[in-house]
Amino acid sequence: MDIIRWAFDARLELGDQTILWREIVGNVFGLLSALGGMRRRVWAWPVGIVGNALLLTVFLGAVFGTPNPVNLLGQAGRQVVFIAVSVWGWYRWRQARDGGGAPVTPRWASWRTRGLLVVALVGGTAALTPIFRLLGSYEPVWADAWIFTGSLLATYGMAKGWVEFWLIWVAVDLVGTPLLFSAGYYASGLMYVFYGAFTLTGFVVWARDRRRERIAVETRWPDPTLQRS
Repeated sequence: MDIIRWAFDARLELGDQTILWREIVGNVFGLLSALGGMRRRVWAWPVGIVGNALLLTVFLGAVFGTPNPVNLLGQAGRQVVFIAVSVWGWYRWRQARDGGGAPVTPRWASWRTRGLLVVALVGGTAALTPIFRLLGSYEPVWADAWIFTGSLLATYGMAKGWVEFWLIWVAVDLVGTPLLFSAGYYASGLMYVFYGAFTLTGFVVWARDRRRERIAVETRWPDPTLQRS
């Protein structure tokens, strides 16, 4: 128990700033999960779950008595959602792999789906903002709600194989970075800066893989209508 308590309370002192090591480790696991997702590896899901569990204890600072007594309910809540959706995504990707195929095949979402994602992101943020404010989340509360909603949609999009899920992460990072720095979560804020560049890279990689797989399919099974033209 002493070892567990030591690991739970271990912290890095930088001048007058204190950063919990579990915040750092949790973000490292998140980065590894994102890397695995970009490469379409099934292990990305369980690795991400470990990171989510660690970060859940970090963002409920006032509950767990951490050095930073700030509650980011959107950040904390999204870890719970991450775990639930990740279990489903893990099952979905393993099922596809066990069936002899790739864990997921990148594909573009339809225009209707894209519109629904935008509506869900804006609508979810508007609906959750007053709830998070009532529960005492850190201001600006709408940013916390935006992060929660966008994270849910991005994780769902990854499980479905939509290329656009990377762009949702970009939108989350743009809002999340200044929020985390202002709330004193510096390790997570710095990681979000890196995530921003990483998610753009992931988008390019998945878009390229989608194009390659489409060309491969068309080469193997050419469209007979095109052959007659």
